[in-house]
Amino acid sequence: MAGRFLNLFKVFRPKKKKGPEAGPAQQPEEPEQFQTRQDDASLDGTQVQKPGRGRFRRTLKMFRKFLRVQRRETGSSAAEGPAEPDSGLTALQAEPDVSLDSAEHSQESDATRNEDTGNGDKAVTDDMAITNANTRDTEANTNTDIKPTPTLIQELIRDYFKDPCASSQEHVPAIVRNIHQRLVSHVTVDARLQIDIVRLAEKHPADVVLTLLRCAPTCDRAAAIMWKTIGSVGPAVEKVLPTLLCVMEDWPVHSASTSDGDNQDVFALAATLVIWVIVQVPECQEAMILYSSRLFVALLFHIVITTQQMPPAEAGHFWKECREEHRLTINPSRFAVQTMKALLYRLQCDKEVMAMERKRGWDTLLCAHTQHYAVGLLAREMRRNLVPFCSHIAFHLLQPLSSEKPRWDLPFLAFLVEVLNFLDFSKHGDSTLKIMSSSLQSKCREQRRLALRGLMVLSKDPLMARSMCSLSKNLVELLDDADGDVVSMTLHVFTNVLQHKDILISSTTAPKLAEALLRLFDHDNSFVRVRSLELFRVMDLVVDEGKKPLEKILRQSLLPLFFHCHDENWDVAEASRETLLGVAECLKRRKLKQIVKNNEQLPKFAEVLLAEDTSRVAEHLRRVLPYLKSPQKHLREAAIRFMDIVGFPSRKGQQAEFQVLYKGLESPKNNANPSCSNTDIHAKSALRAEEIGSFSASSEPVSQEQHQETLNRTPSPTATGPLSIVDDWYS
Repeated sequence: MAGRFLNLFKVFRPKKKKGPEAGPAQQPEEPEQFQTRQDDASLDGTQVQKPGRGRFRRTLKMFRKFLRVQRRETGSSAAEGPAEPDSGLTALQAEPDVSLDSAEHSQESDATRNEDTGNGDKAVTDDMAITNANTRDTEANTNTDIKPTPTLIQELIRDYFKDPCASSQEHVPAIVRNIHQRLVSHVTVDARLQIDIVRLAEKHPADVVLTLLRCAPTCDRAAAIMWKTIGSVGPAVEKVLPTLLCVMEDWPVHSASTSDGDNQDVFALAATLVIWVIVQVPECQEAMILYSSRLFVALLFHIVITTQQMPPAEAGHFWKECREEHRLTINPSRFAVQTMKALLYRLQCDKEVMAMERKRGWDTLLCAHTQHYAVGLLAREMRRNLVPFCSHIAFHLLQPLSSEKPRWDLPFLAFLVEVLNFLDFSKHGDSTLKIMSSSLQSKCREQRRLALRGLMVLSKDPLMARSMCSLSKNLVELLDDADGDVVSMTLHVFTNVLQHKDILISSTTAPKLAEALLRLFDHDNSFVRVRSLELFRVMDLVVDEGKKPLEKILRQSLLPLFFHCHDENWDVAEASRETLLGVAECLKRRKLKQIVKNNEQLPKFAEVLLAEDTSRVAEHLRRVLPYLKSPQKHLREAAIRFMDIVGFPSRKGQQAEFQVLYKGLESPKNNANPSCSNTDIHAKSALRAEEIGSFSASSEPVSQEQHQETLNRTPSPTATGPLSIVDDWYS
């Protein structure tokens, strides 16, 4: 071949001159290949040069043909050079490999070569033509063993090349499948093909994404090359990401039709696999930042759903093929976690990823029972330095949580609550309040706790606090919850709402709230006691019809507040004294108010109270009963002192009340628990029980109907029923 190449330049060599200086040993030069005819010697000088110009044209054509063959051989290396823009798509049919050896050993006759050079401008037949994207010239391929056959794809590409409009859009899926099939047998992709892939993705992203996910759902090597090619161009990634996200957000499959009518379902996990491939391309960073929040929510959804629910049989079989294709040893949920970590690394969130690693948050995220804790931890780590990112994530979480049948709302709610401060309540406050309201009525305890945490944030905003008045009924019911944290957060919500101006409690809700708060004065949690006392103190100021609806409950609160002034917890005792002062002022009890102001006169409170309420002695004694069994020694002693001050009532008509007290006082007498009462208090209560019992025995007998009527008339300290409170405290 090298010899043939050098012979092409023989026509340019100058003829050797024959002269006397030539040595005798020099052989005469062989005649040239292109010898002129003998009868041309009589022509003038210009005529003699014509055969020379013909030889020059034929030689130049042969030289061009050789360069085109050489270009096809080295076409694969063009991918390393810069891609030049083109006005359309190149032919996608795989070109045959043409080697120099095959060209050198091909037997071409002189007649065939002369015919080829003489008719160089003649168009070749379609089965012998190869389109050149750069020059638009065609060349003849004389090697019949490697010539390409005409295919339908070539025709489709030509049509698309001429008119890339809506009429030819239906050909795009076929072009994508052809590109993928071509790359199956090729190691690399040339620059021109890269341009074709990118342009298709930019012009028809939905067709490209869905077709490629259907023809290569496991993302084989050829598909990975195409996805990485798309990922290396920012505008192309921005075009295809919305379609990939739509596929990811539908579980387990996404149904959509391409322009050629193909409506085969696409696996959501296939799109996650593609994101994992694209996110490793550095050039995709800007596009990933643009869709980062939605991508994060979609990946979080895949983590949650694959952790809490086994994939369907078809999806499971598909993932088995993916594991074999990419040699993976992990399940779909752990793969989704790895993809999320890769996304965070691409977004330069290295600190947050490592913080989750140190706290074993990623492992916790893969456990269904602890998943919401891990999601909350991730949100807290991210909100420190990624405020805009978290605000966009919170926005994208509103849509799935606002649906009629929210899926996996607990982990999503856990993240939303942590970043709720970053939402604009003027735009999204109503939808957020709706989510919290529905979660507040859930049977799941953790969901109710998260809803209360969200309401604590919303209640700080005046507009949202006014809208939350409709939740007062549900919030009052939660004050009787057995979970102390739920009760504490509910009190916090009420406190935040009532601290805003012009927000009042309705006259129907105020008594129920006051009764619930009165029951919380004796709660085991000291923080709950303080919160309930503080809220009770402002009740008379926030009722829309004054203090009349609360007057009865305020009177019932005097004695419990007095006892809690002796609470071992200083915060509770101080809050009780301030609340008692406010109640006395509201009830216009001047003497009680003066006594409460002076701590030294506080022991006289019981005497003044009994002197002013002589008709309610039995009722006051009944409220003392729970404190006889209090775990706090100071409260038990205060209850016994109050009973000593009361003495023995001699008024008739209170026999039934004292019979109830006698039954209540018998329980402490039989109680041997040292943590509930000491010996002195036990003896005093037993003595008081005997006195009341003897008084009741000497009195006229009381019928069962009269007894029940008296019980109904005598309120309990917690206003939950006449006799049940005694039985509850001493059961």
